[in-house]
Amino acid sequence: MSSLYVPPRPQPLAALVSLLRVMAQGDGDLLSLLPAKAYRVKTGWLGYSRRSILIVNEPELLRDILTDPTDIYPKNDLMVGALEPLVGNSIFVSSGAVWRRQRQMIDPAFSHMRLNKAFVSMSAAVDDYERRLDESAERGESLSLDLAMSHLTADIICRTVFSTSLKSQTAVDVFEAFTVFERTCAQVELKRLIFDAPFAAIPQHPQVLEACERIRRHLGDLVDTHLTADATQYDDIAAEVIAARDVQTGEGFTRKELLDQLGVMFLAGHETTASALIWAFMILGLHPPAMARIRAEVAEIAGDGPISLEQVRRMSYVRNVFREALRLYPPITFIPRVAAEPATIGPHRVKRGAMLMIAPWCIHRHRDYWKNPHAFDPDRFSAEREHELVPGAYLPFGLGPRVCVGAGFAQLEASLILARLCRRYDFTILDARKVRPVARLTTRPAQQLMCRVARRADAVSSTQT
Repeated sequence: MSSLYVPPRPQPLAALVSLLRVMAQGDGDLLSLLPAKAYRVKTGWLGYSRRSILIVNEPELLRDILTDPTDIYPKNDLMVGALEPLVGNSIFVSSGAVWRRQRQMIDPAFSHMRLNKAFVSMSAAVDDYERRLDESAERGESLSLDLAMSHLTADIICRTVFSTSLKSQTAVDVFEAFTVFERTCAQVELKRLIFDAPFAAIPQHPQVLEACERIRRHLGDLVDTHLTADATQYDDIAAEVIAARDVQTGEGFTRKELLDQLGVMFLAGHETTASALIWAFMILGLHPPAMARIRAEVAEIAGDGPISLEQVRRMSYVRNVFREALRLYPPITFIPRVAAEPATIGPHRVKRGAMLMIAPWCIHRHRDYWKNPHAFDPDRFSAEREHELVPGAYLPFGLGPRVCVGAGFAQLEASLILARLCRRYDFTILDARKVRPVARLTTRPAQQLMCRVARRADAVSSTQT
């Protein structure tokens, strides 16, 4: 066990020291704010704040909060206020009756995530991106893993939701705007987290509002291609959402509501997968034994020819590498809720407005639920060790009725990308000692993670066409 690779992470410190560390860093990193206590307790109060913060690490208790049949634990108001300029009152942030109406209307669209159909779009997008990486490799230039994975996964979700590939400049613009939004939105300001009263209004910075406007403008262009087209022209997720009707009123979504709902699908459908893939490729670039095992499995199952859907499904180690990357670096670092009324959670009485912090980052690294919790060990998800997994202690896609409906899509997409790019390229991570994970809205490197790619000497073209 001592030979297991331990990738970068913040060192847990005492609460006050953690606060001072974040203030010194000045980048609003919520991971560095987590005290050592957060990794040990089942439930417990974190630090001192005007609104009080209870961290919930116990699987049974967090399941009660996330399933929430009585609607007393809605999405945290601080998060809702921060995200509203980008996704409005969409399914990602709404609660109660509003959320149930939205979910009922858009559920049929998820049938378009039929994986055999989506796989064709995934493969075509990887074909195109391999050609881009070939050019980069030939020039010997460095590239941002953050931008590379964001571009590729955005192209895949764009082809699936809107039946079109994503223009390169649009992908760059969306990536840059989302980076501004994530780094600057008010959710990550310590002052608001510690000093503001519950349910206080959350004014956003002008640069955040401008970034949201840029993203929504691009989404609007995509939505409008469907709104102005013949109803039978498209057979995709966007067309299904446009056709959706409220069973009570018979009304469909307005254009603004379409931007909200499809914006969530577009952003959540690629940013979260991109986040996990950044970390997966970083680990593989720094840990050659894992890269060698991936290549051996891909060679055994698919050889050097096109990789099919059924072959990807047989690649258990590739899939487990992605699952372990999701465990170590869950894209959604925190799932915050708020107590809409006084309640009892475990041994604790919580007042109205208290923040309930469910942190996949902490649960996934809790010593009571995982052996060698900070180590990279994909085999913990193997069939032989399935008995070690604690129910409810692994939640990269959430839990309960709001679990991510795209979980299967994301795992297939990521497995295909890992299999094809690992077979074809060597990845050299630059400035590896400076890599530091941070949490704002998603778990990302503090600075863009730079690398070089090189065509493997024995790699042949794996283009699927």
